[in-house]
Amino acid sequence: MLVLENVTKSYDGKENAVDRLSLTVKAGEIFGFIGPNGAGKTTTIKMITGISAPTSGRILINGIDLAASPVEAKLNFTYVPDHPEIFSSIRGIDYLNFIADMYEIPVAQRRARVEKYAKTFALYDELDRLISVYSHGMKQKLLICGALLPNPRLFILDEPLVGLDPLAAKKLKDIMREHCRQGGTVFFSSHLLDVVENICDRVAVINKGRLVACDRLETIKEESGHNLEQIFLELTKDA
Repeated sequence: MLVLENVTKSYDGKENAVDRLSLTVKAGEIFGFIGPNGAGKTTTIKMITGISAPTSGRILINGIDLAASPVEAKLNFTYVPDHPEIFSSIRGIDYLNFIADMYEIPVAQRRARVEKYAKTFALYDELDRLISVYSHGMKQKLLICGALLPNPRLFILDEPLVGLDPLAAKKLKDIMREHCRQGGTVFFSSHLLDVVENICDRVAVINKGRLVACDRLETIKEESGHNLEQIFLELTKDA
């Protein structure tokens, strides 16, 4: 579903922020992507989403080369960033309709999905209000609802639980699992290692721009004899 082939990103000829990173994320799995601050996680996600172009290497989304066919590739995923940066001078419903228009979701279908997801995250009664009056958590919920609307093959979630109350976080995790049961894929980056350990099928650890581990959690834990937190600290102790 998502393939990175020797992806490298360098800035002004300095040390690579991401160094020859190769990953294959399969359909039907929740894939955890973790690493210490400054490890290259955000840079990698910006390249996957097309916000930033790699210096070298190739990114394929559902078999589509992101550099060669960016619009076609981007129609296969949605993205929730680590900070809820969003238009503030429009209403919540305007934002969701904008996303639905971008992904060409039919009106009847979008209405049903808006109602479903906005009610799931207790946001339905707030959609006619300006986003400028939303709290951080409400903005995060709106971004998540927008990402769910197109029902894409791939969800890219960067710290999506930050700002969510426990009930909303639980509902999002349930949606992630259900999406994968139906054949979708979730690329999930988080510092919450207990959540990663409980929800992800496979995990990749990146440190100083390089991949230092990538496998099923059960395999990693069996080989090391430790939980994910201990494994993470050992792999990134020089960070």
